[in-house]
Amino acid sequence: MTDPGRHQPELRLTRPDLDALPNYVPGRSPADLARELGLPEAIKLASNEVPYGPLPGVVEAVAGAAAGVHRYPDMGALALREALSERYGVHVDQIATGCGSVALAEHLVRTTCLPGDEFLYAWRSFEAYPIIAATSGATSVRVPNDAGHGHDLAAMAAAVTDRTRLIVVCNPNNPTGTSVRRAELDRFLDTVGEDVLVVIDEAYREFVTDPDVPDGLTYLDRPNVVVLRTLSKAWGLAGLRIGFLVAQPAVAAAIRKVVTPFSSNMAAQAGALAALAQEDEVRRRCALVVTERDRVTEALRKLVPDVPDSQANFVWLPLGDRAVDFGKACEARGVIVRPFAGDGVRVTIGTPAENDAFLAAAETALA
Repeated sequence: MTDPGRHQPELRLTRPDLDALPNYVPGRSPADLARELGLPEAIKLASNEVPYGPLPGVVEAVAGAAAGVHRYPDMGALALREALSERYGVHVDQIATGCGSVALAEHLVRTTCLPGDEFLYAWRSFEAYPIIAATSGATSVRVPNDAGHGHDLAAMAAAVTDRTRLIVVCNPNNPTGTSVRRAELDRFLDTVGEDVLVVIDEAYREFVTDPDVPDGLTYLDRPNVVVLRTLSKAWGLAGLRIGFLVAQPAVAAAIRKVVTPFSSNMAAQAGALAALAQEDEVRRRCALVVTERDRVTEALRKLVPDVPDSQANFVWLPLGDRAVDFGKACEARGVIVRPFAGDGVRVTIGTPAENDAFLAAAETALA
């Protein structure tokens, strides 16, 4: 057997431009950190998960679906699309499902951009956007966030060219938690016009409490608007990977055409149907998260005064060059957060006890 560590003549079999592409960074395993520190357990506040476990009925639905794993799932996810249609008041033909909303974002780029076409988004925003653009052959156009760590929609509108095919507005924005309000989004959409597809990425919509932050679904009368949602966050299905989009029927049909066949697997579809039957419990859990979000934000502002308001299930510490060191200091105390080098740190809202542990670590790190 050839030793892969031995020197071989250089042979390029993959695209050279991918060498410069950053890796997507998942949250670190708390079990690994606990072993490293000799602790009974560590706390993970890095991946924006909801900490309250699966919704009632989800585990049973997934287990029941396991009996049929020798068969392919429904590729069109029709039962799930019908349930989403009823839940959100849209036509079933307007919905496409995928392996998390990030996969649907990738499909949107593939269906709108040819090599050299432009994919425009705010930065810093969701770290998968530049990866999706590069692997699809699209040109990334990053527009810096404003001084309040949110989207600068005026600058984004000014950056649109005749090559712009897709724009993403992440609302609330990941990782800063900031949000775009209705009046500014209205102006932006009017300025951009209808010949560019605008995706409103609402992975954290269920945690929004500001009445001025619009529900993207209210913009579906505009033919160029697409709304991205996920069941990974508030609905507690991060491990099953179910996302969906709502758009004009022609756009949704194009996405269903390019989605990887059977990527919404049988267990995920069953779990999603069970979760959607638990709307009251989801609302209760989101209210708990919001209460803790407000408490954590208030406490952090005593340490970092310019922590922005968050409408998501995480908070943003704009620590700049201190971000990585802060992350390491928290890990040394058994708390995993998500630093973004040179920008800041995103911290997921956990249980009250987990949040207390984080705040104690933050106070020590920033003393």
